Amino acid sequence: MRFLRIFLRIIGVIVLLLILTISTMITTMDNTPYKEMPYYGQWKKQISQVKKDTAGSSGQLRAGWAKVNITPSSPTPTAGYGKRRGKLYTSVHDSVYVRALVIDNGGTQAAIIAADLLIMPPTVIKLLQSRLTEKEIPFNQVFFGATHSHNSVGGWGTGISSLFFSGEYNPATVERLADAIFQAIVQAKAKLEPVSLTYMESIDTIDIRNRLVGEEGEVDPEIRSAAFVTKSGKRAILSSYAAHSTILNSGNIVLSRDYPGILVDSLEKGRYDFAMYMAGAVGSMGPIEKGSDDFDELKNQAYGVQKALLSDSAIKEKSSGAMLQAITLPLPLRDPSPRLTMGINLRSWVFKKAFGDYPVFVKALRIGNMLMVGMPCDFSGELVAGLDAYARTKGLNLLVTSFNGGYIGYITHDKHFDKDLYETKTMSWYGPYNGAYLQEVIKDIIDKLS
Repeated sequence: MRFLRIFLRIIGVIVLLLILTISTMITTMDNTPYKEMPYYGQWKKQISQVKKDTAGSSGQLRAGWAKVNITPSSPTPTAGYGKRRGKLYTSVHDSVYVRALVIDNGGTQAAIIAADLLIMPPTVIKLLQSRLTEKEIPFNQVFFGATHSHNSVGGWGTGISSLFFSGEYNPATVERLADAIFQAIVQAKAKLEPVSLTYMESIDTIDIRNRLVGEEGEVDPEIRSAAFVTKSGKRAILSSYAAHSTILNSGNIVLSRDYPGILVDSLEKGRYDFAMYMAGAVGSMGPIEKGSDDFDELKNQAYGVQKALLSDSAIKEKSSGAMLQAITLPLPLRDPSPRLTMGINLRSWVFKKAFGDYPVFVKALRIGNMLMVGMPCDFSGELVAGLDAYARTKGLNLLVTSFNGGYIGYITHDKHFDKDLYETKTMSWYGPYNGAYLQEVIKDIIDKLS
């Protein structure tokens, strides 16, 4: 009996310690309205200090472009689907690149980076923040985006979660990607030529669906592009669309740019000397897969988007003037508290241990009559239509992209917040009302840069 009492006491102590440990790791959702939270006031103070930069706005735009191949010499972990657990890719279907477009108006220089990666890795951004100085182009004047391929290079993530989504961390991979981005900027900057800029907008409703709530939800069907033509006749295009780059499923573990790769290659074989693609507001937006297998579906998706992009019905607006301004601002948020269940959340310190702790920011770049806003998330296509309309009232054409170098998960429309779904539960990390909050952030930027 004495032994049994001692055993039960030990079990009781262990259970108590487990309960105490778990209680320090979990919490409940904070539903305080965002306008009552300290971070809202912090954002308003920051944005109020931004001044419109008109230096060089009456001058001549110049642009240069370059790409650097980032295809590894041997297989790496494949970043994307969590169920792969970071498995190495088995073969190279198509090479992956970093593409850079540098723009200058005589008073300001800025760069746009599009990488054939799942996201723009925060670990890579951390290196670039110290490397990109006034000698090249300062970090705050570089606009980052990704194609969001789920079949590209991994090994760049830290934290426990990265073992699932990007594979085992490899600092050499991070170094190599940062160097490729740096070199692409240097090469593009050396090729500056006078250019004209035309903003283009096409509608493609047949290659996109709402993957969150289906027919109940909206889609963002617009293909938004910026076309640059030099005086010598060379042509470059930057395009963005909201359909996720997930044509290749989790069972196809090959290195690939997914459908944006075929799109870019086809544009470069046709009307353009250089093309680059950035994932738009891809949150809640999926492609419509049509074909006999994944690779047939890749072609159909890419050519469907290209057909709409090059359509005679596309809206084209030539930019006047040489306005050029880039801003990078910290993005204040409530503390992260991802859901374990719909009623139980992880505490902030546990999240940071699992996912890493990196700066979060919003980036914006105005070029002529076009305003690009880069968000640190899978930003939902359901949030874009009202922002588009608002920008037009200010004389601007808006292009919202995801994956700017920070990452805060999925930002969906607030009406879906309580749905027990992947985007709104598993990948929703920063609490409620972020759809409305980030829409307001973008409107504030539009106001300041219009």
